[in-house]
Amino acid sequence: MRRGAALSAGAWQRLPRPIVRVVVRIVHSLPTRLTERLRALAARRAYIPPPPPVDVPSSSIRLFIAPANYAGQAWAWARAAERLPAVGARNMATVSGYGFPADCSVSRTVLASRPWQRRQRAAIERFTHVLIEAELPVLPRPGASAGEEIRMLRDRGIRVATVSHGSDIRLPSAHALRDPWSPFRDGRYPEQAQLEGIVERNRVLLESLRGEDIPAFVSTPDLLLDVPWATWLPVVVDVDEWAGGDAPMERRVPVVVHAPSRATLKGTDLVEPVLHALAAEGRIEYRAAAGLDRAGMREHYRNADIVLDQFRLGIYGVATCEALAAGRVVISHVAEQSRSAAAAASGVELPVIEANGDTLRNTLLDVLANREGPRELAARGPDFVARLHDGRASAAALTRFLDRSAD
Repeated sequence: MRRGAALSAGAWQRLPRPIVRVVVRIVHSLPTRLTERLRALAARRAYIPPPPPVDVPSSSIRLFIAPANYAGQAWAWARAAERLPAVGARNMATVSGYGFPADCSVSRTVLASRPWQRRQRAAIERFTHVLIEAELPVLPRPGASAGEEIRMLRDRGIRVATVSHGSDIRLPSAHALRDPWSPFRDGRYPEQAQLEGIVERNRVLLESLRGEDIPAFVSTPDLLLDVPWATWLPVVVDVDEWAGGDAPMERRVPVVVHAPSRATLKGTDLVEPVLHALAAEGRIEYRAAAGLDRAGMREHYRNADIVLDQFRLGIYGVATCEALAAGRVVISHVAEQSRSAAAAASGVELPVIEANGDTLRNTLLDVLANREGPRELAARGPDFVARLHDGRASAAALTRFLDRSAD
């Protein structure tokens, strides 16, 4: 059977290109379910029916957010937007293995299906507002770009804005100049040249959209350095979801957690030598948070005393907010610009202990020796998250964009 399949593939490759193009057009014109059944058959996998297009709310203001849903934030922003009067919101995301919720989840195979895209596009055009994430096209196809989609949506009377998440718009060369711990110094980041090109193209797009009065949002305050005209759209974390666990710093040997995802950007190379050394000395127990889904991360944080987030970018984001909501002692490198923005927006200081690659060991030793201060700081974490990252500030940030009277 495999030999027959190989012969069929070889015969297919020998067909004249005009015939191949005709066959491809025929396949794309078939109903979505039949197309997907054929693809499943060719790939020898089980057929999974494609989902329906996104459900369009019946409210007078209808917001669609897509396509990234990084860390579940598009879904969370949609729920935040629904705090506003007359607003219904939905998000779309490709299926991920991390268990983040989404209103419309699609596989990459379905996302590339032209018949499904036509149905989805018809649904999207019934929304009044669209928020494009990470400068990505909502319905990818050969030659498609977010800029073309944005202008198409505007031509149909839909208000459009963009939201940048981080690496899509943080210019590596600029970051290397402003932060001595940047992962983009000394050729440390292997894909830096490629990332620089992507960000430069995204920056050109946002600059052009700025000239067309299309609002820009950013998910973390440090990105205001890269997109100064943008509005900060704070990330959203459910404080109650992350609450629980014993009070930190009560054990004789505290548990320290670090998640080495995207290790080069997080500075895991700075963190783990210190943690392994302190663990060998019997001062801490180190637990690496690797390969965990959302439920696993919640339990990991709840069972920790100290959470180390990142030590290269100088930012704070979803992971820091989750650890704060869990009431843990959080140690991370957060630049003064981000700390000042957080304090100005929340009215309280960011309850994160500052450390970098040079100071991390001594900072940890100080926390271990003088526990009362870190305990009090950890107790302030849930309140900080509730003030700035429970969705209310995010809804407020979206208010002007969603205001129909601004049309």
